[in-house]
Amino acid sequence: MWLSDVQKIGVGLTAFGLFFMVLGVLLFFDGGLLAIGNILFLGGLTLMIGIPKTIAFFFGRRDRLRGTVAFLGGIILVFIRRPVLGMGLELFGFINLFGDFFPVVVGFLRRMPFIGNVLNLPGVSHVVDRIVGRSLPV
Repeated sequence: MWLSDVQKIGVGLTAFGLFFMVLGVLLFFDGGLLAIGNILFLGGLTLMIGIPKTIAFFFGRRDRLRGTVAFLGGIILVFIRRPVLGMGLELFGFINLFGDFFPVVVGFLRRMPFIGNVLNLPGVSHVVDRIVGRSLPV
């Protein structure tokens, strides 16, 4: 399936958002970079999947409410100049919201040439499977 132009822009904004967040953390929790990263990430996510699906993702299911509150609360804390506490709360919310996708990501990484070899080593494979929570059937 091909991406529309709006979705391609969304992918780019999401990537830049993640880049700015990583850069903000590496530069000792620079609040400005983290705030820009958060705005770009949310904007990119919205452009990728659309406004109704974004609202449904964050607020549609009751079991995601704790992750949504933590993630959005962390963003607010970053905006009011509490970047360390905000990023901690955001990380907790991110894991709660996107934790279901981790097995899919690990399965994809295991099929990549060099990373897959490392992830399939006996000791590493056991640790990764334990962190992710379950193995994929493939």
